[in-house]
Amino acid sequence: MNPWLLLALAIVAEVVGTSALKASDGFTRLLPSVVVVVGYVVSFYCLSLVLRHIPVGITYAVWSGLGIVLITLTAFVLYGQRIDLAGWIGMGLIIAGVLVLNLFSRASAH
Repeated sequence: MNPWLLLALAIVAEVVGTSALKASDGFTRLLPSVVVVVGYVVSFYCLSLVLRHIPVGITYAVWSGLGIVLITLTAFVLYGQRIDLAGWIGMGLIIAGVLVLNLFSRASAH
């Protein structure tokens, strides 16, 4: 499987797991707690496969950067988390950083 698709799957699984973490209410609710564990297991398994093909620095930068943006947007939609102007700018800068790293850095393995 394409390592970039696996990385996308790892990011989505991590966002699902993190979103369910709030819903688990401190692991006192069974179904959200199971979703947390499955989400993180899938995420880290996919990351382990990605690391066979993409350097760890690039992998982690993309995974954590896009994960931050996606979980913030998910919290905005699902939990009504407010995002101020600085938050929107910060997320834009995170996305810009991931793009610069992947499009212009020699560290990226394309």
